[in-house]
Amino acid sequence: MTGSRIRARAWGWQHAGRSAPALAGLDLDVEPGERVLLLGPSGAGKSTLLAALAGVLGGDEEGDESGELSVDGAHPASRRGLAGLVLQDPQANTIMSRVGDDVAFGCENLAVQRDEIWRRVHDALEAVGLDVALDRSTAALSGGQRQRLALAGVIAMRPGLILLDEPTANLDPAGVVEVRDAVARVAAQTGATLVVVEHRVETWLPVVDRVVVLAAGGGAVADGSPTSVLDAHREQLADDGVWVPGLPVQVARGERRAGPALLELDGVRSGRGGVPVHEAVSREIRAGESLVITGPNGAGKSTLALTLAGLMPAVEGHVWATGALREADARAADLPDDARGAASQRQPLREVAPIRWRPRQLATRIGTVFQQPEHQFVAARVRDEIAAGLRALGQPGPAIERRVDGLLAALRLDALADANPFTLSGGEQRRLSVATVLAPAPRVMVLDEPTFGQDRRTWQELVRLIASLVDVQGCAVVAVTHDADVVRVLGDRTLRLGAA
Repeated sequence: MTGSRIRARAWGWQHAGRSAPALAGLDLDVEPGERVLLLGPSGAGKSTLLAALAGVLGGDEEGDESGELSVDGAHPASRRGLAGLVLQDPQANTIMSRVGDDVAFGCENLAVQRDEIWRRVHDALEAVGLDVALDRSTAALSGGQRQRLALAGVIAMRPGLILLDEPTANLDPAGVVEVRDAVARVAAQTGATLVVVEHRVETWLPVVDRVVVLAAGGGAVADGSPTSVLDAHREQLADDGVWVPGLPVQVARGERRAGPALLELDGVRSGRGGVPVHEAVSREIRAGESLVITGPNGAGKSTLALTLAGLMPAVEGHVWATGALREADARAADLPDDARGAASQRQPLREVAPIRWRPRQLATRIGTVFQQPEHQFVAARVRDEIAAGLRALGQPGPAIERRVDGLLAALRLDALADANPFTLSGGEQRRLSVATVLAPAPRVMVLDEPTFGQDRRTWQELVRLIASLVDVQGCAVVAVTHDADVVRVLGDRTLRLGAA
């Protein structure tokens, strides 16, 4: 097999409803078998270019195309099947309900012989380190396991063009190396052309031979060998948001004074279908303090986060809201029915579990950012998405406008205020999901992979904002992450689940 050839001439794409193109004026040639790392600030059009090369723009994804783009001499839309694409969102990559069927899906569409399909399925799962049964439900996989599953499906297809969009963002450190090396082996064995988008440059430098840097709004600003591009454009790349190796990111923290406990976890084990997926956890979540939850993929981090956020019942143990989070003299009408007696007797409300609160009650107490941002989008415009929670709480119009405008500016979303949330890049969607939860100003913030898809600049701004919630406003933050820099900056306390 030989790799695919890519050619772009003054190519661009503008999403429907956007005032500016996602990408414009791109001239690019990629020879068969080249391994290209595609860099650029968040919103520079990297994901759009990968989707175009895979031939999936122009269908459900409405917009206007300009210039010329081809794969092996033809428009990508007519070459579907030649390219294998792994998307930013792990769940969006999942098609079938069972692991084996999901990996086999692409091969079946390519009419690969049945015996050969299942040999490829086993080889691909082994290559990416996903050691689960073929009949395992894909819905039971963690985000990181889904990312491995998606990559296995692409590897099994053995395409001439491998397109990877942040393929290691949800993986633990060991998984990052394992998956990267698996991709490199497959590309070497098959001769496939590789184009990978990844903000963390150092991950892919050992296996790529070329770096292309896109500018925000149009064209490429740098193109060459990894060494030449990074040496010649080091400072400018960092200023533009690229994670340049050797330039550590810094976020100053204020003086921290832990306040009262807001949540108490008493022997909590969470899971799905009544089956616990992690060891028992007993902790206090305190005001003015951030807790980072780490651990390998599949250790139950996201499940525990949903449980302590009041969105999933514990399999064992209890999550309690303390009187500091839910005042002891609250109106009885605002309590679950079986907690009214406690309020009338002016007793501490430790017996009130957040799982029993209604959404309106949770909104100003515990805000949750899901691992998949689009799972919490409910509006057709970015501005309306941020305002939705405030409107549900009955806030006055002028106050809503001020709050929304402030969050749009703080998270670099003001230019996208009228865009559809589902047309944003993965990094932009992540910042929007944080904004929607910040809007009602909850006392506790539960953030699942809060820095996913962020360039260096937006990472600093986002983490600085989260830190200020803790240090200045006295909120409690719980962050699930594989990001070592998040652990370093926000890890006032750390909880590691699973094996070391």
